[in-house]
Amino acid sequence: MAEVAGPRTIAHAWDSGRNHFNILRLVAAWLVIYGHAWPITGSPGGDLIGKFTTIKFAGAVAVDVFFVVSGFLIAASLQRNSVRGYLASRALRIVPALVVCVALTVFVLGPLLTTSPDYWRAPETWRYLWSNATLWRAEFFLPGVFSTLPQTAANGSLWTLPIEARLYILLLIASMLGALTTKRYLVPWLLALFGAAVFAWWRAPLPDWVENDIWCAAFFITGTALWLYRDHVRLSWIPVAVLFVLAALTRGTPWFVAPYFMLVCYGTLWIAFSKAPARMAHHDLSYGLYLYGWPVAQVVQTFSPGGPLHNVLWTTLIALALAAMSWFLVERPALRAKRRFGTRTPQASPAKAG
Repeated sequence: MAEVAGPRTIAHAWDSGRNHFNILRLVAAWLVIYGHAWPITGSPGGDLIGKFTTIKFAGAVAVDVFFVVSGFLIAASLQRNSVRGYLASRALRIVPALVVCVALTVFVLGPLLTTSPDYWRAPETWRYLWSNATLWRAEFFLPGVFSTLPQTAANGSLWTLPIEARLYILLLIASMLGALTTKRYLVPWLLALFGAAVFAWWRAPLPDWVENDIWCAAFFITGTALWLYRDHVRLSWIPVAVLFVLAALTRGTPWFVAPYFMLVCYGTLWIAFSKAPARMAHHDLSYGLYLYGWPVAQVVQTFSPGGPLHNVLWTTLIALALAAMSWFLVERPALRAKRRFGTRTPQASPAKAG
């Protein structure tokens, strides 16, 4: 499709059929590996992104990006498909690869590395398998696995997935209630953001899980807003530059949160729809990299302990190989099954949450 003359809106960019969501999510998944390298290796200090933001390390920023992209693309998927097609599309994108990863962790990694003689009898083993595979809630620990490392979780990245699944359902309910329109979404969206900010200020400091839920939901519903108002949001480097300067000037103060939030939300879509040649339009390794990054990093720390960059290097190489196998052997075949449920694919690359 020919480029639209004049200012580009998100709608113009979307209709062009060219975007960088796959490579953007892949970079975000790698940032999770990069950011986790310090706690996994027990090293002091932190990553460069964490030093700039002072409130979010690289992995947390990457998760924010994932939820913006998810809110945007999942809203697009919902408006394209029937309820049946939408639910099938979401389940086929998330569940098969997750089940395989969790099963490999429980039935292969666990038995090979556990120091517990009661591994198969321990309720924690089966709770880890059931709760994570069904997206009921995140369980992190397996008996005797990684118990001597600085971080003892078998897979500390799984916490976002139950939140993601619940947001899918809430978005579907909002759609069924007729709230996903440009006329009806604005007020609830702004009230939700304002209410979350007031609650966070009033009850600070919040428990980690509550804070994580609020952040994820805020970025997700804003991603949805960017989809709904795509005809009105122009893409330009100027807002990105202004927000970056504001974030730099307010760094270390309570005022930093607002420009950071807007920069991540707007900047994510600006990067995704940049005019650079599209890369990896048909292959999405990001989900596999996200799923396997943490357990691979733990294995690297077990057999080849070292500093953060040492861990990042070897984790990246091994996890990318596993991500490729996950994509070609599990995820892509599962996505092909969507046709049986009457799902429709977008002009742009397939939607997937982080």
